[in-house]
Amino acid sequence: MFRMSNTRAAGVVARQSTVFCRSAQARLLQTQQQQHKQNIVASEWYTDAAVAFDIDGVLVRGKRALAEGKRALEMLNGANPLSKRIPFVLLTNGGGVSEAEKAAAISESLGVEIGANQVVLAHSPMRSLAAKYADKHVLIVGGKGRRCADIARMYGFNNVSTPNDVVAWNPSAWPFMDPPQQADLSADKVRDFSRDRFHAVMVFHDSFDFGRDLQVATDVLRACNAIVDGEFADKQSVPLYMSNSDLVFSNEYPRARYGQGAYHVCLRAMWHALTNGAAPLEYTLFGKPEKVQYDYAERLLDDLVLPADASSGAASQLHARRRVYAVGDNPAADIAGANRAGWTSVLVRTGVFTGAPGTNDTINPAHKVADHVKAAVEWIIQSEQQRAESE
Repeated sequence: MFRMSNTRAAGVVARQSTVFCRSAQARLLQTQQQQHKQNIVASEWYTDAAVAFDIDGVLVRGKRALAEGKRALEMLNGANPLSKRIPFVLLTNGGGVSEAEKAAAISESLGVEIGANQVVLAHSPMRSLAAKYADKHVLIVGGKGRRCADIARMYGFNNVSTPNDVVAWNPSAWPFMDPPQQADLSADKVRDFSRDRFHAVMVFHDSFDFGRDLQVATDVLRACNAIVDGEFADKQSVPLYMSNSDLVFSNEYPRARYGQGAYHVCLRAMWHALTNGAAPLEYTLFGKPEKVQYDYAERLLDDLVLPADASSGAASQLHARRRVYAVGDNPAADIAGANRAGWTSVLVRTGVFTGAPGTNDTINPAHKVADHVKAAVEWIIQSEQQRAESE
């Protein structure tokens, strides 16, 4: 049997080790170059498409993140066959927090970084009303404690009160609750509402006390000169703005729960009963499916990819090419609004809609129905690949 000398064997091993090391170094360099290339490409925007996600029932269910949500957003951030980032926003009828707080909460829940400039809450477009009501007294309804009053001030409303403030001034205004704690009041000093008229009522978020909020809101809407304890008239005294008409929403509970839209229904019914149907309650709606919400979302999508000094021509060119996809679980809000806005709607089965495979909503049918958000994003990317190949 042939035996290799120890010296020769050592030389062979040394050469093999050198080759192995060079090969390993080459593979490492190649991997690093590929990763670097991917990072460069993933920093580029794919501007022919954009996506707007609902949150509850799509990315999360209550406080629980849905497993497909993280992967779906990672795909849009560049982990896709296009090797580019696809701009997206979160378009929700939720609220009661700031856009930055919502972005931080969803980022932590899903493990994907999301900016405040990618979040549209139900009340986000209501900031446009601040120019008209900056220093005028406004009743802010909904949310926990003083939270929505603080958000309103952040938007530019400088003179706001809440139903809790009214009860703190006169507990008999709603005697079915304990006196509010100071921490829940919108100001350090209780104001005299018998001398301070309101100029508008704004429902920012879901009511946490239907009875109190119905009572105080109708008091203001009916009162002569909008003085909260003034004589009632059978006509509306001030404008009413409401941020979310969702009758129900999805959380951890196995069946949908009442949303802010349920408060709207009750408010309209109480108005009709209290005024003997003399005149319908007039109001302006924000939130999905209202057009103002989609226009606002499109402006955020523009800002993600266009430089600050972009011309109107550049924006028009972007809009001419861009296809916006909306992924939601609520046909009456997400799908209806997207269809009206001219977007491509995708309905998922992980929230309000629970139709069997192969079915669609009969009243507000989506362009596509997917089992979950990851499948929805995969279909969106495939659609864009097919569009690019056909051109």
